Amino acid sequence: MKKVLVLFGGVSSEHDVSLISAKSVIENIPADKYEVTKLGITKDGKWYIYKGDTANLPGDKWLEDKSMLVRAVLSPDRSHHGVITERGSVISFDICFPVLHGRNGEDGSVQGLLALSGIPFVGCDMLSSAVCMDKAMTNAIADYSHIPQAKWLAFTIGSYRKNHESAIRQAKEYLGFPLFVKPANAGSSVGITKVDSEEDLPAAFETAFRHDRKVVLEEAIVGHEVECAVMGNDNPVASTVGEIVPCNEFYDYDAKYLANRTELNIPAKLPEETIEAVRKAACRAYTALGCSGLARVDFFVRKSDGAILLNEPNTIPGFTSISMYPKLFEASGVPYSELLDKLLTLALERQ
Repeated sequence: MKKVLVLFGGVSSEHDVSLISAKSVIENIPADKYEVTKLGITKDGKWYIYKGDTANLPGDKWLEDKSMLVRAVLSPDRSHHGVITERGSVISFDICFPVLHGRNGEDGSVQGLLALSGIPFVGCDMLSSAVCMDKAMTNAIADYSHIPQAKWLAFTIGSYRKNHESAIRQAKEYLGFPLFVKPANAGSSVGITKVDSEEDLPAAFETAFRHDRKVVLEEAIVGHEVECAVMGNDNPVASTVGEIVPCNEFYDYDAKYLANRTELNIPAKLPEETIEAVRKAACRAYTALGCSGLARVDFFVRKSDGAILLNEPNTIPGFTSISMYPKLFEASGVPYSELLDKLLTLALERQ
């Protein structure tokens, strides 16, 4: 039986979502093949092995019973191949499943530590994680690889503060309105603002800069918002395509996790040839960005001409009960538990 370390929580704006995803992952990893240990990271960066009930993860209830917590850290010493506890003991693992959304978990930070530790892990490596987390880097590589996408601009907080008039003028002249202002490194639509006029741009910049020192502006695309789950190392496989019909003006944090009124169409209500084209585009983007293990690749299908435009990749997509990644593969004939088994196997094969 393989020993699996599931990492959850983290110092991230997506901490709470990670807890919900981790609960689903832990409850669905095949118990006859894997022995799971839970390692949580608090919002202020403390690491604990958690020995209590998985049902207590959401809402950080797992932190309430101190008798169930043991301070521990992931060791970069390869001879340990695991964690060192506060008592000085070493607990070794065969593989790690980092269910850490957003900054400090999806951006290559943890992936680099796991690589130093010599521990195989589920998902993309350090470089591709970092590239896919940074929307400006993703867009630059997509442009270089001739992958169609929306028009975009990027600004650092320094360049914006130095000449904000120029930034606003570029946005107005090159992108037009409406447009979206996003932190370059954030997920779950945190810090994103839809802007309809020049007067609203400064406030949108400030909102995004609260989450990152670099922001990306993108033209608004009118059309279908679709998602495709991809899995694999050298030979990626794409799921069917799902469509998001948000209950809010756009697919923001509330629509994703709180409102529970967003409509998910699996498969997407698109012609079969369009679905196949999205699947091919997803594998192409996955490869161009250096992904391995898994990623969910999101696209727009523009209403005016049917063009398929890259939106963004997500290297640790949501794994909650309502998340698209597991739902898409389930619709493609891969049940949740089998999917997790395949992802763990892919991590071991890559190592």
